[in-house]
Amino acid sequence: MIRTDHLSPTLRAMLWAVATGFVFTMLNAILRQLAQGLPPVQVQFVRYGLSMFVMLPWVLAAGLHAYVPNHPRGQVVRALVHTLGLMVWFTALPHIPLADATAIGYTAPVFVMLGAAWFLGEKMVRARWLAVAISAVGVAIIMAPKVAGTGGIYNLVMLASQPLLAASLLINKVLTRHDRVEVIVTWQAMLVALFTAPFALWAWQSPTAVQWGWFVLAGLLGTLGQYCNGRALRIADASASQSVKYLDLVWASLLGFAIFGDWPAQTTLAGGLVIVIATAWLARREAARR
Repeated sequence: MIRTDHLSPTLRAMLWAVATGFVFTMLNAILRQLAQGLPPVQVQFVRYGLSMFVMLPWVLAAGLHAYVPNHPRGQVVRALVHTLGLMVWFTALPHIPLADATAIGYTAPVFVMLGAAWFLGEKMVRARWLAVAISAVGVAIIMAPKVAGTGGIYNLVMLASQPLLAASLLINKVLTRHDRVEVIVTWQAMLVALFTAPFALWAWQSPTAVQWGWFVLAGLLGTLGQYCNGRALRIADASASQSVKYLDLVWASLLGFAIFGDWPAQTTLAGGLVIVIATAWLARREAARR
């Protein structure tokens, strides 16, 4: 096992955030494939329902009492916000390339950093703002053709989901002060599945055996991704690791090409390079702050 105890909390949070991005990009590729053949709301329901069952052995081993949240109202509010954001996100996901969906998702860190400063009182150092500003230039390079109208209405639908998902992440950050990451992940899976169930059952279509196999893998990846994200949020400020999210474009471009044949446009690659440079620069600055 690679030890990270010698690293600063911010750098360890950034490493967890990199792992989160990689796992979630693989998850999103699977979900996009599933949502092209099944109702998106059904895909959302099954994905979170299976994540709940993935956590079940740990819940039973520790006892139900160990998974009673200290902040139940916060868990419910977070799940409601996350469910709404996911329903909007899933509506757009099957209709746009994976790299484009990832690029649009780069607006979320801006909402997270603003919310962390305004509502959580986190100190925003200049380097973090500058890294986001540079990364925003990269996002602008990527998004310019889509804003011009070549991507269709689903790009705007995807964009509309980002403030909701950012709000969910900020609530998650608050919850890490009260509950263990495992508790948060378990309750999120259970409540999102519960809130989504009526819509999923109304639109239900019978999955094939292959689709059920992908659902099982999605449940595993979703649980792992939420755990990595929770660890990142618990270690450091929510704003500290947000620029690392921009590395997701690398994973999305590779997986999008490998699975869907969606080779990213030159503007996507150029913007991605700007984003990677900003991320590497911030990592060096955060290391210097130790």
